[in-house]
Amino acid sequence: MAVESFMLSLGTSAPAFTLRDVVSGEVYQLDSFAGSSALLVMFICRHCPYVVHVEQELAGIGRDYQGTGLGMIAISSNDPKSYPDDAPPRLKEMAERLAFTFPFCCDDTQEVAKAYRAACTPDFFLFDRYRRLVYRGQLDDSRPGNNKPVTGRDLRAAIDAVLGGKPVNPSQKASVGCSIKWRPGNAPV
Repeated sequence: MAVESFMLSLGTSAPAFTLRDVVSGEVYQLDSFAGSSALLVMFICRHCPYVVHVEQELAGIGRDYQGTGLGMIAISSNDPKSYPDDAPPRLKEMAERLAFTFPFCCDDTQEVAKAYRAACTPDFFLFDRYRRLVYRGQLDDSRPGNNKPVTGRDLRAAIDAVLGGKPVNPSQKASVGCSIKWRPGNAPV
C-alpha cells in the first residue's frame, strides 16, 4: 500500500546517525559529510516497486553530483527478517549493480528512520551546509504505471538551488512509496 512522506518541518536540524556501508564496511556519521555544502539523505530499499522504478535515476544523481559539494547517503531501514531482499548482502548487490557512488547503509535498529520521521521508500531529505532541512518530498511526478518519465526534476531543482546558494522552493510535494517495514512493536507512534 502506498503511503506519503511525513513532510518533516523545513528548517529541522539533521539528526545524527552512525551507520555501516553495506559495500565497503566503512562507518558513516553525520560528521562524515562535514565538508559538503549540502547533504542528501535517502531512505530506500531493494524490494519496493517505487524504488525499483527510480533506482537508475538515484544512481544517476550520485554520478551527476559527484564532486559538486553534495554529500549523499542512502539508508535502508526495513526489517530484513521479514523482508530478506532488504538484508545487507542483498543491498550490497543492489549498490554494486547500480554502481552507487554514495554509501548505502543498513539501519538495523530503525532508530535513524524514526529520528528522520521517514515514512516510505523512497523518502528524501536535503539539508543545507548548516544541516537545516531545505527539501523533503518527491523525486519527481513519476510513479510505477503512470507513464510519466523519471527525471528527478523536483529533487534536482532543490539540489541545484542549495548548491547555488539560492533558496529552495518551499512548495514541495510529498514522496510516495511503500511504507517503512517496521519490526513488530517498533513502529513510531
